Amino acid sequence: MPESEADLPEVVRIARDLIRFDTSNFGGGDARGEREAAEYVGAYLETLGLEPEYYEPVPRRTSLMARVPGRDRDKPALVLHGHLDVVPAVAEDWSVDPFAGEIRDGMLWGRGAVDMKDMDAMILTSVADLLRSGEQPARDIIVAFFADEENGGVEGSAPVVQNHPEWFAGATEAISEVGGYSIASGDRRAYLLQTGEKALLWIRLRARGRAAHGSSLHPDNAVTRLAEAVAALGRTAWPVAMTETSRRLVEGLARLVGGDPQHPDAVAERFGAAAGFLRSTFRTTTNPTGLTAGYKHNVIPDTAEALIDVRTIPGTEDAVLADIAAIVGADVEIEIVHRDIGLEVPFAGDLVTEMVAALGRHDPGVPVIPYLMGGGTDNKALAYLGIAGYGFAPLRLPADLDFTGMFHGVDERVPLDALVFGQAVLTDLLRSY
Repeated sequence: MPESEADLPEVVRIARDLIRFDTSNFGGGDARGEREAAEYVGAYLETLGLEPEYYEPVPRRTSLMARVPGRDRDKPALVLHGHLDVVPAVAEDWSVDPFAGEIRDGMLWGRGAVDMKDMDAMILTSVADLLRSGEQPARDIIVAFFADEENGGVEGSAPVVQNHPEWFAGATEAISEVGGYSIASGDRRAYLLQTGEKALLWIRLRARGRAAHGSSLHPDNAVTRLAEAVAALGRTAWPVAMTETSRRLVEGLARLVGGDPQHPDAVAERFGAAAGFLRSTFRTTTNPTGLTAGYKHNVIPDTAEALIDVRTIPGTEDAVLADIAAIVGADVEIEIVHRDIGLEVPFAGDLVTEMVAALGRHDPGVPVIPYLMGGGTDNKALAYLGIAGYGFAPLRLPADLDFTGMFHGVDERVPLDALVFGQAVLTDLLRSY
C-alpha cells in the first residue's frame, strides 16, 4: 500500500485528517468539542453538492446531517451515521502522537482510527464515489455525524433525536460502527455483522463512614467499605445468558472451527485476540472504572465513591441492579448516572441480505454471522424514532491484529488496505440497496 501523500487513497486521507482534530471526550460534559471536525465534514459534503444542517445544543458540541436524495422517494430512507468524538489518549503511553494521524507499517495510527473516524471516512468517501460518478441512490441516504457518543450521546444523538427528529424523516434503518469486520481462527475467517447491543448502566457506588484522624483505630471507614464492595462486584463471575443473536453467533463460529455451541466460551477462545470481546457479549459485565475518596493523607474521609460500567443483556437491567445491590451490600448506595436501552434487531430482511452480499462480492465464500455487541452506539438514540440500527463498518483484517483491543486502547490503528476494502464494500452496498 503506498504511503506517500500523493498516492494515499482518499478514504485514508480523510480518516487521517479527522484524527488530527483532537475531539477528546472526558465525559460528564468535559470535552474538547467536535465543532472543527464537524465543520470539516460539512465542507466536504458541500463539495458534493449537499446542504448540511448543524445542531449545537451545547457550545462546541456539534452534530450535523445531510440528505442525499434517492431515485425513489417513496422507499424508506437509510441512515449512515458516525460520531466525531473520541475517548482521551494519554500520549506518554503511545508509541506515536495519538492525534498526528501517522501512517506507518501500512497502518493509520491515532485515536479514532478504529473508534470511529475510520468509518466516518468510509461514509464520506462512499457517498462521494456515488455522487461524483453522477449516480443517485435508489432511496434517500441520510448521513449524520454526532457529538458526544463516548458519553452516551447526552449532548449529541439524544438531543438531536429529541429536537430534530425531522432530520430522519422517512428512515427505517441505520448503519453505523462496530460490525462488518473480520475475525479469524487460524486460516478461517468470518465477518461479524452487529444486530444487537447490550444495555448500558453507568452507576456510582457511594460508601459513607465517619471522618477521623488517620492514626485512629477506626472501624467506620468509608474507603474500606467501598473497596470491599468494588472488589466484590469487580470479581463477580456473571453467568452466561444467551440471546437469539448470541446463539446464532456461537452456532456460526462453531460451524467454522468445529467447536461445540453448547460451550460458547470455548468456541470464543478459538478466535485468539477477539476471544475476550466475544465472551463479553455472552454475559453481564461490571467493570470498576474510577475511584474518588479523601483529600489528605492523615484524614480518614467520610465518603468514598466508585464508578462502575455495567453492560447487561437487553431486558435484564432491573434484575442486574437488584443483584448488584445484593453484592455490594446495604451499606453502599447505588446511583444511576446514565441508563440506556439494549437493542436486538433481526438478522433478516433486504438490508441484511444486501450487506451480506456486498461482503461476499469482495471476499467470496467467507461467512457473515450476527452478533450482539458488548458496548453501545448512537443506534440506541435512533431506536426511539423506530429506526432499526446495524453495525456495518466492513474491514478485512489481518488474523494477527488485535482489532477489538484497539477500541479505547493504546496505539489504536487500522490497516490502510482494510480502509480501502471497507470503503469499496460500503460503496457497493449504496449502489445495490
